[in-house]
Amino acid sequence: MKWIAICALAFAALMSGSRIKDDPVTAAVQKGVQWLVSTQGKDGGWGQDGGETSYVRQGERLESNGNDVANTAVAATALLHAGSTPTHGEYQASLLRAVDFILRHVEESPAEGLQITNLNGTQIQRKLGPCIDTFLTSKLLAELDGEMGNARANARVRQALQKCIAKIQKNQLKDGSWNVAGGWAPILGTSMASHSLYVAKQKGVAVSNDSMAKVQDYTAKSSQSYAASAGVPLYQDAQALEQLSRTEKDRRDNARQIKAMADKLASPQYVLGFGSFGGEEFFSYLNISDSLHRAGGEEWQKWNSDIKAKLLKLQNEDGTWAGHHCITGRVAVTSAAILVMLVDREKTN
Repeated sequence: MKWIAICALAFAALMSGSRIKDDPVTAAVQKGVQWLVSTQGKDGGWGQDGGETSYVRQGERLESNGNDVANTAVAATALLHAGSTPTHGEYQASLLRAVDFILRHVEESPAEGLQITNLNGTQIQRKLGPCIDTFLTSKLLAELDGEMGNARANARVRQALQKCIAKIQKNQLKDGSWNVAGGWAPILGTSMASHSLYVAKQKGVAVSNDSMAKVQDYTAKSSQSYAASAGVPLYQDAQALEQLSRTEKDRRDNARQIKAMADKLASPQYVLGFGSFGGEEFFSYLNISDSLHRAGGEEWQKWNSDIKAKLLKLQNEDGTWAGHHCITGRVAVTSAAILVMLVDREKTN
């Protein structure tokens, strides 16, 4: 049975009956998912939808008009990991509408260039880089590849995924990253771009070994320096941890670096990153949780317990999470929080 079906069935079982009342994590995820579905646009997409003016940049207008690909991709990923798949689940219809919204944008985008949308200046683009839509979409499509339930839908997803992967590979920077100018923390975009290549390759999509080698070399070098991380070690280490821990061999070869990064998590100041809980922190926590979950052990158990406790305290009454700086929009932050809460319910490599 494919991994999406396994995860969906496991989560559906957890969501049933009195289990929700007994498990605050399951209840929090359900509440967050319900809010996401309630705010989905008629076109199948999501926009920033919420957040408050940053205390760092008083007076900045954070709201963007209309629904965008990046927010839609991360929200759809949250629905997928919470148990709704293209073939079944409580919010199957919402997921399919979101996927159609994304695919239409990919299909209408030019073959050249890295972007898949002509909507510019969204909050998430300003923080994670102008091409974050492409990276989040590629990661989602790589997970959906072969899982759509029928040959026609699978072919559509595969074609769009191949187009995105080609864009990513053609536009990789000389240093091996995708730290495209214009974002506050583009290192997190590089992490998503790299991970989408990895997942796509696992699904049989043609991915250049040279492209993978270049980003691996970039990660190995940059893990010794924070120059590319907007001055925030958390973001840099989160990217490096995910890259360095993907396979059992990676974890053996990079054990010393992984241990050194994991040890830093004992510092509350380090975990806060920029100094408070912004969207960039939430996406960093997702990378860290994915990485430590694969590695297992005491570091993972402690981190998972601590981060879930923090996220439960930060959830709003309406089921959302909102960042306190930079990415404050409720859609992206709520989606990232849901994904962090569910990491331990997914299978590892």
